[in-house]
Amino acid sequence: MKERLLLKSKTVPIIPSHVRFEYDGKGKKWVLLAPERALFPDKIAVQILKKCNGKDNIQNIAEDLAKIYKAPAEKIIEDIKLMLQDLADKGFL
Repeated sequence: MKERLLLKSKTVPIIPSHVRFEYDGKGKKWVLLAPERALFPDKIAVQILKKCNGKDNIQNIAEDLAKIYKAPAEKIIEDIKLMLQDLADKGFL
């Protein structure tokens, strides 16, 4: 069994090669596709997923989004970690 990935502030998330994150022009929404699974993220989740590029750590992502949404980075980082941990546990990260 694969060991569970535990995300921390310095973790650099990346969408793995077996998962596709793309815009569905026909359905006019973003979709996260993995073998036999699909998720349709909301607007804020899309912003987070776009930053899962293998370059930015979770702390940097939170700081960037804090500026955009004018919210405290300390609050945002916890929400981001929860969301990404859930995706990692489901095999999307």
